[in-house]
Amino acid sequence: MIEQTKKKYRKPELVSPAGSLDKLKTAIEYGADAVYAGGKDFNLRNSAANFSLDEIGSAVEYVHERGKKLYITLNIFAHNCHINKAEQYMKELGEHDVDAFIVSDPGVMSLVKEIIPGANIHISTQANCTNTKAADFWYSQGAKRVVLARELSLNEVADVSNNSQCATEVFVQGAMCLSYSGRCYLSSYMANRGANLGDCAQSCRWKYSLVEEERPNEYYPIVEDGEFASVMSSRDLCMIQHIPELISAGADAWKIEGRMKSQYYVATVTRVYREAIDMFFGDRTYEYQDRWLEELGKISNRGYNTGFFLGSPGLDGQRVGEESGYTQDYKFVGLIGKPKDEKLIEVVVKNSFSVGENIEVMGRNSCQDFVQNIKEIYNKHMEPVQKANPGQSFFIIPEKPVEEYFILRRKVDSH
Repeated sequence: MIEQTKKKYRKPELVSPAGSLDKLKTAIEYGADAVYAGGKDFNLRNSAANFSLDEIGSAVEYVHERGKKLYITLNIFAHNCHINKAEQYMKELGEHDVDAFIVSDPGVMSLVKEIIPGANIHISTQANCTNTKAADFWYSQGAKRVVLARELSLNEVADVSNNSQCATEVFVQGAMCLSYSGRCYLSSYMANRGANLGDCAQSCRWKYSLVEEERPNEYYPIVEDGEFASVMSSRDLCMIQHIPELISAGADAWKIEGRMKSQYYVATVTRVYREAIDMFFGDRTYEYQDRWLEELGKISNRGYNTGFFLGSPGLDGQRVGEESGYTQDYKFVGLIGKPKDEKLIEVVVKNSFSVGENIEVMGRNSCQDFVQNIKEIYNKHMEPVQKANPGQSFFIIPEKPVEEYFILRRKVDSH
């Protein structure tokens, strides 16, 4: 079956998140075929750093020099008050050679077609495309790709991918939303922050208690198996254990969620899926590697399941009890920068580390990983120090060869 699949399907494009220019570069360095990013306006991740117009220009240059692609999100559901500003913004965006624009709103789509003729348009998962007719409709309107709704099974993904002229994309890793394809109004109602305008307060992740109308100051915990229940906080999606099934479904592109996540998250997830895809389509026989899931366990997550791909997640779809928040067993310690000389290498520090600690070094490929005991740390004046503090650059002597964008990490309970 695997050999037949290799012959039948082309390798899917791996699309990684880029919440900032640094994260974009990290995604490309760790194997993304394309990245998706938002400008300062009109995207559904207002809280990410996002990109100025100048940064979008720099990003286009960076990815194209490496034979990769950049997709810009314009996926809010616009109100009339947004239109004039959106028109001007799109005129400025049109000056950059962006590979595609990701939209949800038909009105926004029409503006892109009008203002940037010939632009490639992808339909966001927010448009909740769940069937072949819908994919064909978007194709007839000029869309080149549709990001399918996350509520589809693998069989449904295959049906749409095999029977529509429109290319398809599916999310394979990252946070899931309680609401149908992210079309949520809970945040607007509870926090006056519009999820469909990019300002979700993640109200579904909050902790809730029960209050009886006649007893306004008496709060009763919602319990399940003796613990607090976060009844609306979904587990994260992870399909790394089902690569052959995903390939067989025939989607043209696989997408990783996470524009709000760290460079460490982007690097780790991109590296794992890159390796899995390349192994499947490589010369050797594909074999699932336990280390892939272990690696994905080293990034912050809410516990994993397979979403709707293998059927409704049911009770397994929610984080409950004491586990309702994030699990974070590893900390992102730093990012390897440029060499100072033949021995010293720069570390851009994200979390402090000290002389005497054992730190894991993570390379672009798993074969480059190693553990190092930190014997010396130098500050920017080349003075020896005992501790490297976050937000600054320090220098260490690596025990094995390292390259720019390699990552330092530390198991949380080892510090």
